[in-house]
Amino acid sequence: MFHDFVIYVVNMVNELGYAGIFFAMFLESSFFPFPSEVVMIPAGYLSFGGEMNIYAAVAAGVAGSLSGALFNYWLAFRFGRGFIGRYGKYIFFREESLQKLEDFFRRHGEISTFNGRLIPGIRQYISLPAGLAAMSVAKFSLYTTLGAGIWVSVLALLGYFLGANEERLSSYLHDATLIALVFVALLTLFYILRHRYGGRP
Repeated sequence: MFHDFVIYVVNMVNELGYAGIFFAMFLESSFFPFPSEVVMIPAGYLSFGGEMNIYAAVAAGVAGSLSGALFNYWLAFRFGRGFIGRYGKYIFFREESLQKLEDFFRRHGEISTFNGRLIPGIRQYISLPAGLAAMSVAKFSLYTTLGAGIWVSVLALLGYFLGANEERLSSYLHDATLIALVFVALLTLFYILRHRYGGRP
């Protein structure tokens, strides 16, 4: 079943090209979460086969991620916390989740928009507290692009170097996720220590 789904996504990305990558990654970063793994890994595989350019595929993925994140940012900034709390339940986003994101953003500020892009299950929603806090759009876009760029590149390169071997892809994807989480933990620790002992940046 997984194989059939991957083949379907590969065909979709191949048919729609970079526009398909952009649209799918927009969904992945917005209120309609679409797993980025099944988009960027096939894109990397197609790049390996010469049917796509790896740099253009990554650029399309990052652009889609940023656009979806800006969409969430705008919703939170424009309509506020009440709107998210009222309608979030329809996409399985609970009030408690929003509160945790707000608390995390309040403690760690702008760096959380970068960290959040690397954490599965959080990257779709880290834009919300940024919008509620009216974070600078320029800074938000920068941190989001950097975080999304790392994750999108990792996935695309997995597809490029590992090809269509599902078992190897699944194993390396798990490892890549763990590495990303460790990186986030170290970066967050550095930020906290700098904040505590070096003064607020």
